[in-house]
Amino acid sequence: MNAPCVAVAMDVGVCRLRSFSIAFLSSVLSPVSLENSSSGASVVAIDNKIEQAMDLVKSHLMYAVREEVEVLKEQIKELMEKNSQLEQENALLKTLASPEQLAQFQAQVQSSSPTTGVPNPGPGAST
Repeated sequence: MNAPCVAVAMDVGVCRLRSFSIAFLSSVLSPVSLENSSSGASVVAIDNKIEQAMDLVKSHLMYAVREEVEVLKEQIKELMEKNSQLEQENALLKTLASPEQLAQFQAQVQSSSPTTGVPNPGPGAST
């Protein structure tokens, strides 16, 4: 019943939360005696234990989500920095290219395959 956790941040967090929640609910609910289930006191006790367990599950889930959001924010920041660097490099290359090179590049872009959107380098082009 306990499947191994996959090594992806969110999956590991959810898997740990699930394992913890099952263990916690078992330990919380096991001391509750169902022998007196007809009395209102035991029903209230069970409801309180369930509410406590759900609050704990909620807090752990929110923690896992916040952790994942922080990881994603960092990835977005890195990608934006890389994009900016590539845009600067592109602008520099355009200023250093001769008009003939720019015209050749434009012709390659226009003749590229519309399905890939990647310029088709001509013969003799280096990669």
